[in-house]
Amino acid sequence: MTVTMLNRPTGFHQIPALGGVAELLAAAEDEVIAMSDLTTAGPAFGPRDVRPGLRYRAIYPDTARTAPNACRHLGALSLAGVAVRTVPLMPMNALVIDGSIAVLPADTANGSVAVLRLSSVVTTVVELFERVWPDAVPLADRDLPGDTDLSLREQEMLRLLSLGATDEVAAAQLDISVRTVRRMVAQIMHRLGARSRFQAGVKAADRGWLLERAS
Repeated sequence: MTVTMLNRPTGFHQIPALGGVAELLAAAEDEVIAMSDLTTAGPAFGPRDVRPGLRYRAIYPDTARTAPNACRHLGALSLAGVAVRTVPLMPMNALVIDGSIAVLPADTANGSVAVLRLSSVVTTVVELFERVWPDAVPLADRDLPGDTDLSLREQEMLRLLSLGATDEVAAAQLDISVRTVRRMVAQIMHRLGARSRFQAGVKAADRGWLLERAS
């Protein structure tokens, strides 16, 4: 990684935003926090940068919820395990790695960002993030794009399974084969990004996908 040293205090240098930030993220050991307006003005990370065993939290502008491309990006981060929240107004663009390295916008014309290990700077950025985080609105599954309503048959199947029905019972109730039930479940789990049937049921309920029987 090429690093350009500047005539700045110890603990400050610039790196290419493309590639350089990814290398810093690859060396993270504990937690990564980010504030980003999703422009080229500051450092950011994507789903491919997320590694198991680490904690990731990120704050984005509320407008990202209604911009299709931005919302898909937030959704991908959420599915990768990032805790995503949004706020009406972004306080700054910044990335902090392991509470010891702050990455801030630098020369956007040259595609570089500033890396600072100065404790005073890192602490200031972390404190700002922690002040904003509690009031930021979490991104819920129902906020994610790309999902259309389930068919009545799919909703009824989910309702039966949520009540504890076996695949065989659900198949008999819906007059379809057990294989079809299992294929439908697999498709719904994929759409929800669920790793288990239980998780799929929780996510389906959050989105209002479970059909309630009329009394």
